[in-house]
Amino acid sequence: MTREEKSLVIDNLTAQLAENNVIYVTDLTGLNAQDTSALRRACFKANIKLAVVKNTLLAKAMEASEKEFGELPNILKGNSSLMYAEVGNAPAKLIKEFRKKSDKPILKGAYIDSAVYVGDNQLDALVAIKSKNEVIGDIIGLLQSPAKNVVSALKSGGGKLAGIIKTLSEK
Repeated sequence: MTREEKSLVIDNLTAQLAENNVIYVTDLTGLNAQDTSALRRACFKANIKLAVVKNTLLAKAMEASEKEFGELPNILKGNSSLMYAEVGNAPAKLIKEFRKKSDKPILKGAYIDSAVYVGDNQLDALVAIKSKNEVIGDIIGLLQSPAKNVVSALKSGGGKLAGIIKTLSEK
């Protein structure tokens, strides 16, 4: 690879890192061709972009990026691949689901909206992260709950009041 080609790859990686707020670094070492194809298909279905990268070029792209990647450049050893997604927990869920059949891919680290997660032991925490739509749904549910209680209390109270008036009028 010539210097110009490397520079072009670094520029492309830097642009990808700038565009995405959800970036997972994984290790696919040991996956055969069939499993790799299955992983790529699963990524495509889940709207996750999967790309295999060279560690040195990725490290230089992280340095050139305006984002703060913390410890992520230090974990770039061995084979590395990037997963880009719109939803923060989508790649973690995909990795966890894929591991039911295989012990790979291994999570090296993740960058999600300026938060850095390092190590495969963070996978469960990443799966538990709620998406923006899930958080909005939870907030709406919490806001509706008191209103529903007030409305149901008024309905039940109105029925009791009508029953009392009917009983008094009959006496």
